[in-house]
Amino acid sequence: MTSALTTAVAGFGTGLSLIVAIGAQNAFVLRQGVRRDAVLAVVGICALSDAVLITLGVAGVGAVVVAWPGVLTAVAWVGGVFLLGYGVLAARRVLRPAGALVTDGDTAGSRRRAVLTCLAMTWLNPHVYLDTVFLLGTIAADRGSLRWTFGLGAVVASLCWFAALGFGARLLSRHLARPGAWRVLDAVIAVTMIALGASLIAGT
Repeated sequence: MTSALTTAVAGFGTGLSLIVAIGAQNAFVLRQGVRRDAVLAVVGICALSDAVLITLGVAGVGAVVVAWPGVLTAVAWVGGVFLLGYGVLAARRVLRPAGALVTDGDTAGSRRRAVLTCLAMTWLNPHVYLDTVFLLGTIAADRGSLRWTFGLGAVVASLCWFAALGFGARLLSRHLARPGAWRVLDAVIAVTMIALGASLIAGT
């Protein structure tokens, strides 16, 4: 029992250390959380996607994917272009701010856009595969019969992080009620997205 608990805690810590690093997905969840726009859907997509990918990694799918390196190259190109495009849109918001923060104004259209963007941020980002399928999968394999316990810890870490980021971000709403503050946030997002997109394309 103690060994299983220790393994689960190790999985939680390892998963959290990989997920917390600033990236395209986290930046998007933060922005949606601050805007209170489709937060539950976005958090659910991120957590569920990580759960699926971590499960695949623990099951050893990473070794199979290595046999087709062209797949990751294609994902890197598509994901890189997508992130560059999103970064440009964020940069345009910096130059042409839409106004103060508007909360609780979710519509079917904005929710649909948020869901599609979140799916793209997650599944078109090779870094997500490297962290979950490959890295976590490799570490879990060293745990032998407790590899699924390790994976469960990583899944719980993902859920806790995205829930805290998405729903906790609304605490920043008061500080982002002015257009100037939003310009700073969008500037950070623009730099993050463009840098990640460029690195993905340059690395192919």
